[in-house]
Amino acid sequence: MRLTKYGHACVRVEEDGAVLVIDPGTLTERGALDGVDAVLITHEHADHLDVDALADALGKRPSVTVYTHPDVASKLDALDGVVRTVQSGDSFEAAGFAVRAYGGWHAVIHPDLPRVVNLGFLVNDSVYHPGDSFDVPEGAQVDTLFVPISGPWLKVSESVDFVRAVNPRRAYALHDGLLAPAGLAVYDGSMTRLANCEYARLAPGTAVD
Repeated sequence: MRLTKYGHACVRVEEDGAVLVIDPGTLTERGALDGVDAVLITHEHADHLDVDALADALGKRPSVTVYTHPDVASKLDALDGVVRTVQSGDSFEAAGFAVRAYGGWHAVIHPDLPRVVNLGFLVNDSVYHPGDSFDVPEGAQVDTLFVPISGPWLKVSESVDFVRAVNPRRAYALHDGLLAPAGLAVYDGSMTRLANCEYARLAPGTAVD
């Protein structure tokens, strides 16, 4: 598989000509959706879900299928007919990739704010994208983990503990579009020292195998 990290929270997965995109939000370059076959949406927040960008992609490729939780699907009337609903614990196929959904809720931002649903997605029993959560995919042997490193709902020690709990071969930064360069350097330094695995932050558009 080829993995390309795009702006903020978006990951593009490619194999044998098939293209799966996870969380193309408003902080993501629209080119992430070029040639897409299927899209996974972890939750409804705009930095993970850009409805206009999805509509544009569907205009070019009407065969695209979007997979997300029913609560999110109810907000996607503009994409009528292409959305498939999934729940935590479901296993399904998207663009030929084997996918399993985990978790259920967005991490707590503040007790006074209502929580929204959030699904983490494990692709081909190998690559895990947790959305805005630290839900561990129990029982999975994760090779590549995308770990959130910034946001109003986390601190770096939680990111470190999440990586250690999942125990992947390698981890790449996710949810990194909210930090200035100085902050990124601090977070990257902490993750590199403490994650107990290979760690890197990929510039938008960078691909790895």
